[in-house]
Amino acid sequence: MARQVSAEKKQMMLTEDIRTLVPKMAVPTIVAQLITTVYNLVDAYFVSTLGTNATAAVGVNSSLERTITLIGSLIGAGACSYIARLLGSKRDEDANRVLSTSLFSALGLGILFMLIGRLCIQPMVYLLGADENCAAYSIQYATYVLYAAPFMVGSFILNMCLRSEGSAMFSMIGMGFGGVLNCFLDPLFIYGGEYGPGLFGIQGLGLGVAGASMATAISKTVSFCILCWPYLRHRSSVTISLKKFKLVMEDVREVLAIGSTSFFRSAFSVIANVTINRVARGYSTAALAALSVANRVLEFPFAIILGFGQGYQPIAGFNWGAKQTKRVRDSLKFVIQVSLIGAIGIGAVLVLLAAPIVSIFNKQADAEVLRLGVLCIRLQCIMLFSHALNSIINMFYAGIGKAKYALAMSTARQGYVFIPVAIIAPIFLKEVGIASAQAIADVVCLFIAIPLAIKAFKMIDEEEIKESQEEAIK
Repeated sequence: MARQVSAEKKQMMLTEDIRTLVPKMAVPTIVAQLITTVYNLVDAYFVSTLGTNATAAVGVNSSLERTITLIGSLIGAGACSYIARLLGSKRDEDANRVLSTSLFSALGLGILFMLIGRLCIQPMVYLLGADENCAAYSIQYATYVLYAAPFMVGSFILNMCLRSEGSAMFSMIGMGFGGVLNCFLDPLFIYGGEYGPGLFGIQGLGLGVAGASMATAISKTVSFCILCWPYLRHRSSVTISLKKFKLVMEDVREVLAIGSTSFFRSAFSVIANVTINRVARGYSTAALAALSVANRVLEFPFAIILGFGQGYQPIAGFNWGAKQTKRVRDSLKFVIQVSLIGAIGIGAVLVLLAAPIVSIFNKQADAEVLRLGVLCIRLQCIMLFSHALNSIINMFYAGIGKAKYALAMSTARQGYVFIPVAIIAPIFLKEVGIASAQAIADVVCLFIAIPLAIKAFKMIDEEEIKESQEEAIK
């Protein structure tokens, strides 16, 4: 059965029409990203009913969750790319070894992170930004999230690797179910007793912030179990076994080379967020609030762009490994066209709806928050096509294993381009510079993405010529 499933998936990746294969891989990934985005908003909403300090605690611990995810992204993104290329090259046993080694290594790092975090939990939450008012809540929330750290890291690995072998739908189910479950568990665990009545006639556990953390931990663990299911039932192209755990230097280099691009992208995202928030705080509370609202709204188009790119990446890697350069070229052309058209369309809609959307989050009807929030959303949406191109080119290079170019793309938009802009633009434009910093960075990123896009097609042409010469020699 496993061999039959494996053969069917390989056939799909190598022969199915690109115009149907890309949506088949990308749509489940996009849905999973959107569910996660909605879950984050819902989780923040329920905790916000407990007061400002509780809300601040969740904000502090979002950095903790991102840090845990960094471990998964370092190993998972690289393993996903490498496994896709190994399967395309018909090196199934090597793919089994890479997945087994990657998963058990990640679980081990997750356990180590959990132990260190539990031992240093109080200084850790202060390091993440907690103050005296919200420290107790931050510790409550961090406690159960830390217990789930190994499962969170493991889920990231399995999620990425399921996509690498063409099982994007099962990946979506695993991640999506955990997000939906969290939305139901939050009110059940949070409310009751001193925290208010239960919902829908059900008396909750009344655990407050600790309940929100517990709900998150349970949901993450359930997601991990669901993602393990196809491997336990031998319904996957790649198998997991502790016996196949083996540290091979070639594997380590390949996984970490590509994984570092995802790691640094996520790390720079955290640094960029802290940088622009600190700059905004120095000008006005309204600027900080407007930035917060705009970032929440823009999570939705960004989730679609990221999900589309992540769905495409295994297609590029698999066909590159199988030396199907025509399909690599056709798929790259197709995803660039679709992503640009989609980004322009989504951007146009959000430009028109920016004012009413910001008003929903602007409960105090602050005119400055409305003005800056709308400006930030509209400028970024006008340049949304740049973000889309950046993402696709990054995923292409990551997919085919070209770490240097993938790293150049992944760290540009919220890294070495954005951070200087975020510091310099407000000096000349004040609050407007804060609102427009990301859009300015997106303009600059075009001068990086376009040359790398041209180079990508040249690289495909060169590989095709090389393959033709090898065939002629045979």
